[in-house]
Order: sequence, then C-alpha cells, then structure tokens
Amino acid sequence: MIFSVCIDAVFKGMDQAEALGKVAEAGFGEYEFWGWWDKDIDALAARAASLSLSCRALCTRFKSLVDPGEMDAYLEGLEETAAAAKKLGARFIISQTGIDTGSPPAVQHRQAVKGLKTASSLLEGTGLTLLVEPLNRRVDHPGAWLESSDEGLRLIDETGSDHVRLLFDLYHQQISEGDIERRVRAGMDYIGHFHCAGISGRHELEKGELDYRWIFELAESLGYGGAFGLEYFPLEDPLAGLRRVREQYGSAFN
Repeated sequence: MIFSVCIDAVFKGMDQAEALGKVAEAGFGEYEFWGWWDKDIDALAARAASLSLSCRALCTRFKSLVDPGEMDAYLEGLEETAAAAKKLGARFIISQTGIDTGSPPAVQHRQAVKGLKTASSLLEGTGLTLLVEPLNRRVDHPGAWLESSDEGLRLIDETGSDHVRLLFDLYHQQISEGDIERRVRAGMDYIGHFHCAGISGRHELEKGELDYRWIFELAESLGYGGAFGLEYFPLEDPLAGLRRVREQYGSAFN
C-alpha cells in the first residue's frame, strides 16, 4: 500500500521546501498538493527530486464542469495543469465539478459527462489521469454539485475513458453518505485514488470513527494498487502524526 502526503493540508502554511523535507524525514516517498498556481513549480520539482520524492497528484483550476459558461475556462485550466504535472512528474490531476447551477440534475450530469469526454481527449498520450472528486455539502462544501459517489461512478462509466477515474475521499463520503464498504466494493474498478482523514474534524486518521486499518485491508483485498492520500489537518505535531501512520498501519505500508 502506498501513502501520499498532502503538504497543503498536513503542513498547512509551511514553506513548500520545508514541507517536502518533513515528508522525506517521516519516511514517505510520495506527496501531493492542491493548487499549483500559487507555488514555484520549478523549485518544487527540484526540491522533490533532491529528496527522491515523487508527486502523486495536484489539483486543476477550480472551474465548473456543470456550468456551460465555464467549460472553456475549465479545459484551458486543465491544459495548464497538465503542463505543470509534466514538470513535476505527477500522475494524477484532481478535479472538482463546481457549484450546483440550479439546472435540473440530469442536465448538469450530461454537461459534466460532455466536459469529461473532452477533458479525456486532451489527456490522450500524456500518461495523466483525471480524478473526479465528490465533496460533502453538509460540512465543508455547501452548494457543491457532485456529492454522491454513486453519481460519480456513473459519470466515470458514461465518460468511458481510462483517463478519468474517481477520487474516493473517505472523509467526504462518510459525512455525505456512509456505507463505505459497499460503496468501495461497488466502485473499485473506477477508483483511482483515495483521500483519508479522521471523522469528524478532519484530523489524524485515528481521531475519528473510521477504522482505517480495516479500510486499507479491504482495498488491498479488492486488488487496489493505488495510493491513499493523507489529507488531514493535524492536531498534533505533523511529523509525529506521519510517523504514527507508519507505526499504526505498518502492515499495509509499502
């Protein structure tokens, strides 16, 4: 099992070079982050290379997939993000879908599929995969269009491209819908990445109601070969928390 540390969450506010140093010091080999447009990408790539760290994922610009008026901006942002990902050697681009426009759900669904089909064609030959992320509306993202993992899986299925997969954020999905085992089993063929945080509070993995060891073992038993992104806001020293991940989930750690 592979773990990727989200430096924008675990080391919120810390200089990027220092954050990468902490990731390596904790014994992890991969990192991820959110927006690339507020970072020195060349410096980030050089620092990561010096520490033998690999970039797992980064976000594309936060433009809507369900608002036709933003589609051009979404696709332009995706092309820019693909260029940044290439510099970093990243494999995945994380995409949200935008705020509910108020149009009928079926209309927004069709618009999202249309956008994802075009996006997938832009990623042909790049080696990149777009990760579509449902978000919880109840706590963190009121008004978000895509909340249901079931709907997310339908989007992936209808897009019909190996370049588009689901980001199953265990924190978001436990808040919005629960029933984690059934949903992971149903979606495994289309899940490209997981995000992890304790629930509630979005803190360290052990500070919450989910049994992450059981989840890791479930995913492994289903043949999942991807990574689990550690995307939480620590209550304690971040470095100590990361080391505890290795200690507590060592049997799953690779």
